[in-house]
Amino acid sequence: MSRTPPSRRADFAAFRSLTTRWKDNDAYGHINNASYYSFIDTAITLWQIEAGMDISGPGGLRFVAAASGCTYFEEARFPDVLHLGVRVSRIGSSSVRYEVGVFRNDDDRACTEGFFVHVCVDEAMRPLPIPDPARAAFESLLHPSGGAGSPDPAGPV
Repeated sequence: MSRTPPSRRADFAAFRSLTTRWKDNDAYGHINNASYYSFIDTAITLWQIEAGMDISGPGGLRFVAAASGCTYFEEARFPDVLHLGVRVSRIGSSSVRYEVGVFRNDDDRACTEGFFVHVCVDEAMRPLPIPDPARAAFESLLHPSGGAGSPDPAGPV
């Protein structure tokens, strides 16, 4: 079985930088796998806020995670600065698939790649169509290949 090589920085539309913290390391001296999910979720949420999406409070858009995954290529560790590239590979009627490449310091190849499938829901957690302004924001991150990253165990979006 051949492994898909890591993406490059040029494969992503938007970037957010995060500094690793001492507590992100595990007993093996590298960033713990659970920390990557937090970094990826933070990069997506920051992008949503910067794209003008009201995602909290009454009347805010509500996106919940339906699926996620991560592929690890190389170790990162404290005190690396991580640059998280964000792209969208699929937009459905009520869902969006984000793909995030994690780049250490000045590296051009991702050390880790992850994805989240978010579903837009109402307060009763029923799927809602993605509003047009949010859809337009997602389209600005759309990856031309339709996504070349990690497989999506949730199936079609």
